[in-house]
Amino acid sequence: MFDWLKKKMQPPSVQAEPAPEVLGLRLGGGFELDALKLSLLNDKVTFEGAASTQIIQAVGRVMLDESHQLLRFYTDDDGFIQVLLDGGTGDDCVAEVKLWYFYQTRPIDGDAAWNRLLDSELVQPEWNLDGQVFTKAWDNTRPVAMTETTWLNDGSRSETDQFVMIYERPLVDTEDDVEVLMVAGEEKILHQRAEHSLILATGIDLSPTDFRFVS
Repeated sequence: MFDWLKKKMQPPSVQAEPAPEVLGLRLGGGFELDALKLSLLNDKVTFEGAASTQIIQAVGRVMLDESHQLLRFYTDDDGFIQVLLDGGTGDDCVAEVKLWYFYQTRPIDGDAAWNRLLDSELVQPEWNLDGQVFTKAWDNTRPVAMTETTWLNDGSRSETDQFVMIYERPLVDTEDDVEVLMVAGEEKILHQRAEHSLILATGIDLSPTDFRFVS
């Protein structure tokens, strides 16, 4: 479950930077999702059986540029809440919140297969998943490179390189809602050797009323 998280592990440090927090979401804390929203989306989205109460077991941060960053709050339900921050780190800087669930993690064997994934496979006009067609959401012709720093409950911290493309599809019987597909190539270094994976996750937008944190 946590192959996405356990990368380039570093020993805990008493002076290490603490895991970021926002909207009451924090490492070791919990949150509740709106049960009505989940029930209404149950037959429309790819993921199934989302738990209404979840515990945050790791926190990731991706610095997109000087003004924007992503915070990812990974849970015990094989998913995560992702928060896009614009211009700062406070609650008033939240620009977007999404709920993601992992769909598949597949190892990529060999440098040739990894290079082919980055060069010609990650970015496609469309991506078929579970019988549903997701359309390319970004204009780029290459996957977006990003580095995620991840804090774990045991006090350790890790880093991983990710190469990401986003797709989306409209949800049936809704006006504006879409389901989003994240396709990511991941590189992690273990014992001075690069290991590569293809990771698929699907997500939906959350509003401030769709969840609440619990202690």
